[in-house]
Amino acid sequence: MTYQLGPDNTLSISYEATTTKPTVVNLTNHAYFNLSGDMQHDILSEQLQLNADRFTPVESTLIPTGELRPVAGTPFDFRALTAIGARIGSDDQQLIYGKGYDHNWVLNKAQPDEMTKAVELYDPASGRVMTISTTQPGLQFYSGNFLDGSLISRGAAFSHRIALCLETQHFPDSPNHPGFPSTVLRPGETMKSQTVYSFFTR
Repeated sequence: MTYQLGPDNTLSISYEATTTKPTVVNLTNHAYFNLSGDMQHDILSEQLQLNADRFTPVESTLIPTGELRPVAGTPFDFRALTAIGARIGSDDQQLIYGKGYDHNWVLNKAQPDEMTKAVELYDPASGRVMTISTTQPGLQFYSGNFLDGSLISRGAAFSHRIALCLETQHFPDSPNHPGFPSTVLRPGETMKSQTVYSFFTR
């Protein structure tokens, strides 16, 4: 992995892997974000946009079922900027399973490995914006549903929904779903992907 800071307020993460035997590889970054900068303020008022028409629903243990379900008409439709808290409490079985959002979205792509803008996250109070572009096919949005204050970082306790994760990735449980993009890396091949975070104010 190579981390690179750019002069234009970007952070780029480049992933590369080789193998000597067939290996399942699905690498991501589990960083937490709270654009308010206030660890006493949850992320529910932050607005999220995801470039995805479908997501991968899960069963009760949060393992994907193999279905690629349209987001239209569901609480999983973030194709326009939407407050994270707007529908997180909806009576939807998928939200009940995850105790909120903890799902993979299928990113819209013209070509499988093209660099695509996947995410825009906006905090109206501070004006801070983060976008994420990636070559990966999926993105896991986790709304901090299981944070309980036991995780301490930089002197702050991570309480319920105080931060979120936006993880570029291949789809979870891909080896068990032939319809998902393959995560098998074979000898002689090189796995490469890149994710770029950009930060600015509005």
